[in-house]
Amino acid sequence: MTDKQTVLGEIDAEYAKFQDTINGLERDKLDVIFYDGWSVKDIVAHMLGWEREMTEALRRIARGERPTPEGVDYSNGDEWNSKFAARMRGQLPTTVLAEWGQVHGGFRKAMVDVPDDRFGEGKSVNRIAEATAYGHYKEHAPAIKEWRQREGL
Repeated sequence: MTDKQTVLGEIDAEYAKFQDTINGLERDKLDVIFYDGWSVKDIVAHMLGWEREMTEALRRIARGERPTPEGVDYSNGDEWNSKFAARMRGQLPTTVLAEWGQVHGGFRKAMVDVPDDRFGEGKSVNRIAEATAYGHYKEHAPAIKEWRQREGL
């Protein structure tokens, strides 16, 4: 999966599957801690944070710049995850979900705006798409499904 249309298709398909995974949860259930100290809201908040951050990386790539600004290091994913989740902790779960929808739309548009020739095996755009979008959704959906099944949700 390397070309632009295939990557966009995978993002769309996995985003829809993830939405199906969380659809129907009552607001109070979105705040229940079940996954390594996190709730559905926290999981979504950290995905939202990565998509927001990588939207800017995609815009830089589209302009022919390096994806990562000078002095920024994304190598400590746990630190960034905590930061993104903490940023949204005081928000209502419904606010977090709504904001993610908006951020995801911007992320996808930024992906569309990247020139086709910047896509390919091992290229930054493809790594961003997998780590931030479709691979990320696939990573977290099973834990939510398992929790919902266990709790009868």
